[in-house]
Amino acid sequence: MKLFVGVTNNDWFRFLSERKPDEVNFWRPRSQTDFKALQPGDLFLFKLHSPLDFIAGGGVFVRHSFLPLPLAWQAFGEKNGMPDFETFERRILEHRDQAELTRQLGCTILVQPFFWTRDLWIPIPSDWKKNIVTGKGYSVGSPAGIALWTEVRSRLDGNALPEIAAVAEEHERYGATATIRPRLGQGAFRVEVTDAYSRRCAITGEKTLPALEAGHIRPYAKSGPHEIRNGLLLRSDLHNLFDLGYLTVTLDYRVEVSRRIREEFENGRHYYALHGQSLAVIPRHEKSRPAPEFLEWHHGIFKG
Repeated sequence: MKLFVGVTNNDWFRFLSERKPDEVNFWRPRSQTDFKALQPGDLFLFKLHSPLDFIAGGGVFVRHSFLPLPLAWQAFGEKNGMPDFETFERRILEHRDQAELTRQLGCTILVQPFFWTRDLWIPIPSDWKKNIVTGKGYSVGSPAGIALWTEVRSRLDGNALPEIAAVAEEHERYGATATIRPRLGQGAFRVEVTDAYSRRCAITGEKTLPALEAGHIRPYAKSGPHEIRNGLLLRSDLHNLFDLGYLTVTLDYRVEVSRRIREEFENGRHYYALHGQSLAVIPRHEKSRPAPEFLEWHHGIFKG
């Protein structure tokens, strides 16, 4: 496991610590480089700005992505650490010119965040330099990393964060380098699915991002998890039809369109043109592709 101590805006931390969300977007307005310090399941820790030189919480790293400002807000809302979109946009403009507002925002997606009370804050590591602007990474195999990890794990509530507690116990017993399996929230799910499909509709290949939606194959309300293999990126009209069972995707990734569109609405020729076609976009990594068990569940609600 690796740890990254990221320099954190104090107002962002305070706002979120009062709400205790299930996920957060740790965004940087000027970031132009991909964040590669952590792997999914590693820990990202919040180091407050001076003079509050303490680590005050953290979260489980999911991914880093560059998102248009509206999508970042749609996916995370107040979990961006701002009360509304206008405040969010205004805060970005404190660091960018108006002409740069449309430039994508560097977003580090964290789940299962934890916010410690003041008495639990950890002093910054002894090797922390005052000129560090973004943050610093630590391996739990190094002396400094071991010391920091020991402090972190002693403050974690195993009841609230059982995955982290389990990894801590495994590391203590065996010296294992296991990471935590991130438990995605709705926003992280949306970003994961959007990026897995290269920001294109799985069925048509459409690339107009505001028209695309990350949908669950098996709905969350019906015990479908926020997992990438339970997701499809679809154009909004196709997403609606998919959710209602008017179209489905077969186990070999072909589109099937229900005859009931024609029967019930006396229309649908544009949709029938998709019938039998292979998906236009399939995730490159097999572990990101729709899982058979979720597709089979959806076949059960398909209107045929």
